[in-house]
Amino acid sequence: MSKTAIILISFFVVLSAGFLGYSAYVIKGERGTFLGKEKLPVLGAPGHTVPGFSFTDQNGNTKSKEDVKDKIYVSEFFFTTCTGICPKMNTNMEKVYAKYKNNPNFLILSHTVDPEHDSVPVLKEYAAKHGADEKNWWFLTGDKKQLYRLARQGYLVDDGTYAGDEDFVHTQWFALVDKTGQIRGLYEGTKQQDVNKLMEDIERLMEE
Repeated sequence: MSKTAIILISFFVVLSAGFLGYSAYVIKGERGTFLGKEKLPVLGAPGHTVPGFSFTDQNGNTKSKEDVKDKIYVSEFFFTTCTGICPKMNTNMEKVYAKYKNNPNFLILSHTVDPEHDSVPVLKEYAAKHGADEKNWWFLTGDKKQLYRLARQGYLVDDGTYAGDEDFVHTQWFALVDKTGQIRGLYEGTKQQDVNKLMEDIERLMEE
């Protein structure tokens, strides 16, 4: 083989290697730009979204599904006299609130599971203990059956079924809801590592 031929072959080998390297760089760059991190999963049956609701907040204002439209929010269920998991849950929720309280596109919805006791004045006092601003953190009360149905069939934080007056929901799960009402994650509100993951996922959801 002539020297000229060897030079030409070497040139094309180098050129091809350079092209492949450049292509790999471009593809990697496009993945980072257009795909980024994988999207959070959508939980529940296909097409599942949080159903309509109507509750009263700590200031006596009616809150409905229309009020959370186009918002990212975290939902939880608690009761003010709880001495078990609820204090830990809402101490952790304070951390979520502190990070996002100035974001107009974010909310926290804390639903009481003991509406007979947790009246509007009781919830207002409880909210104040947690430094909650009614603009971003709502403490909600209302019809017990509707609250329990929403916990179980809407937010998927409890797997029970309504059992009448003696029924009681006591769940540690936080639900992350996107702007369209889809459930995008469930997190144990008593565990700091889960709450950290929740805040990471809120960031991801805001970038979708």
